[in-house]
Amino acid sequence: MEQGRLGSGVGVVLLLVFAVALAAGPDDPPVLIAPDMDLASAAGEGAGGELLDQALIMRAQAPYLELSIRAVCLVCLLGPALQRPGADEFARTLRGVELASRALAHRPATDDPAGLRYDDVTAVADAFRTALKLDGEPAGWNYRMSIASHFFALIDYGRRSGTADTLSAAFVRDPANHRIPEEETNEDEIGKAIPEPVIRQLDAHLHLLGHGRARGQRTLAPDDLQLMYRTLYILLRDTGRRPLEICSLPRDCLETRNDQICLVWNNHKARRHRRRLPITTPTAQAIRTWKERREQLETSLPPTGADYLFPALTHLATRPYLPTNYLGETLRDWVDSIPHLHGEGTDTQGNPLPLDRSRIYAYAFRHSYAQRHADAGTTLDVLRELMDHKSVSTTQRYCTVSLKRKRDAVTKLAAHVVDNHGHPSPSSETAYELRSVTVPYGSCTEPSNVKAAGGSCPIRFQCAGCGFYRPDPSYLPAIEQHINELRADRETALAMDAAEFVITALTAQISAFQQVTDRMQRRLAALPSAERQEIEEASTVLRKARAGRTHTLLPLTPLSRTDPA
Repeated sequence: MEQGRLGSGVGVVLLLVFAVALAAGPDDPPVLIAPDMDLASAAGEGAGGELLDQALIMRAQAPYLELSIRAVCLVCLLGPALQRPGADEFARTLRGVELASRALAHRPATDDPAGLRYDDVTAVADAFRTALKLDGEPAGWNYRMSIASHFFALIDYGRRSGTADTLSAAFVRDPANHRIPEEETNEDEIGKAIPEPVIRQLDAHLHLLGHGRARGQRTLAPDDLQLMYRTLYILLRDTGRRPLEICSLPRDCLETRNDQICLVWNNHKARRHRRRLPITTPTAQAIRTWKERREQLETSLPPTGADYLFPALTHLATRPYLPTNYLGETLRDWVDSIPHLHGEGTDTQGNPLPLDRSRIYAYAFRHSYAQRHADAGTTLDVLRELMDHKSVSTTQRYCTVSLKRKRDAVTKLAAHVVDNHGHPSPSSETAYELRSVTVPYGSCTEPSNVKAAGGSCPIRFQCAGCGFYRPDPSYLPAIEQHINELRADRETALAMDAAEFVITALTAQISAFQQVTDRMQRRLAALPSAERQEIEEASTVLRKARAGRTHTLLPLTPLSRTDPA
């Protein structure tokens, strides 16, 4: 590394603290060497691999650098027996040192560490707030917060260990003024929901989560680390809470009221605490399983995190709960490690399209949760309550996207509409939506019923015998269920010794509906597998969109008690 990258004076003192933190405790004996020794040859394969080699290609030139050389020698001499940080942890700490040194190099009177002031800390914090990645791309909040946390933790360690005795006491971070403001993902960018088929693929590879480069390996055993991250994933997927809200869950976050299990969580963004969200039994069980394991780990975890379900894993953590960047980075490594992930749709040869894996990140599961409920027909006010949105307009955008997904599904299914005999009766998209109305077992094109929004069927919903009946594959489960109900009704009628015309009518309906389903299923079976999969997914979308609706099967005219019989 070129010397200019770390500046002069203060920059090397920061590197000094870094080296000691990597290799030595406060009681290590001093190791003295000549101050003009070339460090490049001694670097070897130290902590962080080649990063350390590059960091140490510099010569000591300031008069107070013998401490730095002592620390660097400790790094080189103690060897691989030490437990050392991974390359990513090393790189972020070194990046923080570099940015701080560069910021101080442009300020007056910063050559002497003892002369640093509060304003100099502000300059360093400003450098972190505007930091870029090494490739020049804008850095996200997690990255900037991470390098700031690593840097100031390094300074704190230097003071505790006595390595940074020459550093001014005024060079201290102010938690209020030197924080990196958190930037929540824009909730208006609703289209970033992870598709449900992709989530199913992730679920199938859940056994890989927590392996590889999972953050926290220096604190937790592999089995414990894997269980922690799997629990975090399940909560992201099933609750739709923001990553910070998941990581900062209180230890006692489960509450049962009237046989309904609720998750107790804090909305940090809106400063609304002790919120409650209904969750399923499997989700609650995942929390209980991790909580039991967490209690067994109590003695190995920092006491500052005692009140949190996912506590901080190191004593140097700036917050008492697990940092969100731990979750984000581990999730990214897991997604990248999965051999194959397919997106929605197929190419011209019918092969599944590869997934853009950058679409999978912790916050995207919140979008997926909302989209899942919107597609299922959850009403706007209920969805707003579930998401804990301030404005209903934010919630409304999920419903808008849901309508787009519905239109896409209509486009696919309009060509597969059949009549009441099961013969093809394809429809335009406009006719599908505007010239028909949804009835229990398909669509209806009878004008008076369409005008009445499906509430005025002239033959009382005996769809199988109506020439205006237009089902499509999305109605197959409903039709099959109705066939079973008709068969049960026929058995009841036989047991009651009902009139022959009742039995005949039920049998005719069963035969007519069965003919519709048989012909639709034969045509679906003849389609290429890729097209058939698209039809099935489109059918799922439309079934979800209809799930929140209710249908009055037999509209009745209320009569007054005073009316004559």
